[in-house]
Amino acid sequence: MDIVHPPMSVLLEKVDSRYTLVVLAAKRARQILDGAEVKVKAQTTKNVTKALAEVAESKILYERNRTRLK
Repeated sequence: MDIVHPPMSVLLEKVDSRYTLVVLAAKRARQILDGAEVKVKAQTTKNVTKALAEVAESKILYERNRTRLK
């Protein structure tokens, strides 16, 4: 499934808030930039879009703790 721009409604079903989505996508985009393997096929060169596609396809998970995301 190629996702270029996942709909916000799909993304918000995967996380508990918009803030969490932003932090999760930014952290994952940095991991991709540093060489982490991309877990989805996306027709884009933008790391943030790849990270959002991973969130939309439930390829990455997060754990909420009191101070930060893991």
